[in-house]
Amino acid sequence: MKNTITIILLLIRFGVYSFAQQRPVSKPNVIIIMADDLDSQQLSCYGGKNLNTTHIDRLAKEGLKFNQIYTSEAMCVPTRASLFTGLYPVRHGSFQNHKPVYDKLKSVGHYLADLGYRVALTGKDHSTKPKSVFPFEIIKGFEPDCVSPTDDYELADVKQYITRNDQPYCLFVMSINPHTPWTVGDTTEFDPNKLTLPKNWVDTKVTRNQFVKYLAEVRRLDNQVGDITQLLQETGQDKNTIVVFLGEQGAQFPGAKWNLWDVGQKSSMLIKWPGVVKPATQTDALVQYEDITPTLIDLAGGKPVSGLDGRSFLPVIQGKSKGSRQYAYGIHNNIPEGNPYPIRSIRDTRYKLILNLTPDQAYYNRFMMNPRQKDRNSVWFSWIDQQQADPQAKRITERIEKRPALEFYDTQSDPWELNNLAGDPTYQDRIRQYNQKLQEWMKQQGDAGAAIDSMYTKKP
Repeated sequence: MKNTITIILLLIRFGVYSFAQQRPVSKPNVIIIMADDLDSQQLSCYGGKNLNTTHIDRLAKEGLKFNQIYTSEAMCVPTRASLFTGLYPVRHGSFQNHKPVYDKLKSVGHYLADLGYRVALTGKDHSTKPKSVFPFEIIKGFEPDCVSPTDDYELADVKQYITRNDQPYCLFVMSINPHTPWTVGDTTEFDPNKLTLPKNWVDTKVTRNQFVKYLAEVRRLDNQVGDITQLLQETGQDKNTIVVFLGEQGAQFPGAKWNLWDVGQKSSMLIKWPGVVKPATQTDALVQYEDITPTLIDLAGGKPVSGLDGRSFLPVIQGKSKGSRQYAYGIHNNIPEGNPYPIRSIRDTRYKLILNLTPDQAYYNRFMMNPRQKDRNSVWFSWIDQQQADPQAKRITERIEKRPALEFYDTQSDPWELNNLAGDPTYQDRIRQYNQKLQEWMKQQGDAGAAIDSMYTKKP
């Protein structure tokens, strides 16, 4: 009897061992496709009227759509540094555009490598320095220079990377579309006179013509998403690969990128996870880019990393929770893209408080509003030229240039944030509450406010 039991135990042990050898614990692969300066409202799955973003919409149909995702600082380098580190801009150091992060940090490249992942990036990479902080394997294929006049790409190296071996991977595909200079794509798809313009724009011929060029690049972005998802199908990688689409911050039009209004700060995120995410679902859970790295760590089987600002929203993805964070925060420092013009914000899923820390100054951005610009045939100056004959044009341009110390919006009833409720007695208690929370956040971050919107010496 004793021998029989011993044999059975050996068989069970051998059987379990064999099962484990044949079916190792599987970790999902992850591909994150990120846009560059995308006005997410142009995506048809987010209500866009000007083009059908077929391939991006398919991700929405097959996955989970996030309706409340925000970047904390509406410009490329800070947003990507937050995405990779899980920290807000003051704490990762890139709190101005093109200001590098602190060189003692860790990022998603470290965290996922410790969990057995290969971590790589193809495409726009100017926010991934120093290498010690961002130890990505750089894959050829997508254009790394966001101001390149061309956006040619090929998938041979991407295919080699995702099929290299059985080790799980996390690949960031960083498109340069639709970042300026808007030189690629088929503009003949769009009739400028039939476009639906955002309600916070001035309707001018220059604006419509530039919008056509922008939308042509959104089409290019959509095609890239289609090619990546097709590659996953062709290689059989689609079955165990999570696909995440991210919209980054808003477009390079007046009042969007480089601002803390929703047209700059609000983004898009779609997550397809076969067998986990219920298709064609959406969530109003409030999340920020700082939350993505903690979520990747969580889904890869890691424990929460102490000290990160972001928090995992994996329970939302898995359908176990409808909410995540209570507040999303915003920070803007205008140097080196204009004069010092620091802004801070706090919001929940409905209300939003904005503090302009130097309201005595006029806001200025060198890329769109440069008064020394000889060629005034630009979107901004076409708006300025229309001021005299159009009171609405005057209101819109003055709103951008001359801002009050405090702005407060109900983003559900006023999604374009054109009706400042800061003086409305109805909201004074709520404004005080949000202001207190924002001040606490700034103190916790070590944010000195206007003092940090200064010129910093670049490292050699």
